[in-house]
Amino acid sequence: MKKIIDYTLNRLAEASTWRGITFLITALGIGLNPEQVAAITTLGLAVVGTINVFKKDAHSPDA
Repeated sequence: MKKIIDYTLNRLAEASTWRGITFLITALGIGLNPEQVAAITTLGLAVVGTINVFKKDAHSPDA
């Protein structure tokens, strides 16, 4: 399960993933203006950044 979460977090940290999500949403007929895309991308990156701040690195010693 940890591998799936790590893989997902790594993909969500990539701008291309957010562009792909935007394209999929647009293809489904949901129109987004550039400001909405920027807001969604910023929110997603903030969530991933917050998770990474508190996530322990595999090579870090226990505190």
